[in-house]
Amino acid sequence: MDYIVRGTAAKGQIRAFATYTKDMVETARKRHNTSPTASAALGRLLSAGAMMGVMMKGDKNLLTLQIKAGGPIDGITVTADAKGNVKGYVGNPAVMVPANANGKLDVGAAVGVGFLNVIMDLGMKEPYSGQTMLQTSEIGDDLTYYFATSQQVPSTVGLGVLMNKDNTVKHAGGFIIQLMPFAEEEVIAKLEANLQKVKSVTDLFETGLTPEDILGQLLEGLDLTINDTMPTHFACNCGKQRVAKALISVGKKELQSMIDDGEEIELNCHFCNTNYNFSIADLKELLRLSR
Repeated sequence: MDYIVRGTAAKGQIRAFATYTKDMVETARKRHNTSPTASAALGRLLSAGAMMGVMMKGDKNLLTLQIKAGGPIDGITVTADAKGNVKGYVGNPAVMVPANANGKLDVGAAVGVGFLNVIMDLGMKEPYSGQTMLQTSEIGDDLTYYFATSQQVPSTVGLGVLMNKDNTVKHAGGFIIQLMPFAEEEVIAKLEANLQKVKSVTDLFETGLTPEDILGQLLEGLDLTINDTMPTHFACNCGKQRVAKALISVGKKELQSMIDDGEEIELNCHFCNTNYNFSIADLKELLRLSR
């Protein structure tokens, strides 16, 4: 089962999140029929979205992570709420790029040069929005940079997706470690020393470590306290009724034009790749409701 753990360390000087998201990323892979590189890129951002979503307080708060860049993956969009529900998609799910110099999936090359947008709808009049340039396009480094520059929170973000030879997801997940403004130099030095021992998130999962174990290793000697755990999963809140509302919003003239064409229409949800069909009778009913 996929889940997120939240913890604190060094008497509140550090807050930490870790997650295991294999099922979430595999669900996304199946829904969108993503290539291995697209699965890795989307999986990393889904894992980050899961952890950043639960940082929000309100039940109706919504987080959107958007990567807009010039690479062949044609962008990535993920949304998450505060309850561990996450969904997302890539522009080009079939993207194929050569492996990098280490023989690994080259997410950076697939993503390309561009920007990361972070939008948080916290129930205010205007949503919070922050934009930073992508640093490496590997996603973890880019979110580390975002936290430091847009939120002024020194952070380390580690994300990883490991694929099986049959292109299914073997492991996925990550961690976010953040320093509070009052963190002491001794604490920072200890954390940095611990982080230097970690090669990659997927290496940690391959050795059988759980999210709790990973935080234990990253925060060794810093008095880690696990505060809570919560499930996380790929979940889309679309439905025919929701899509119908969107259809009504196009206006009577457009609806009448669809009816006059005499063919049923099919609409697709980008987030979960579900198709919704509307017959002529359905369209006539929507036209009636729009009056």
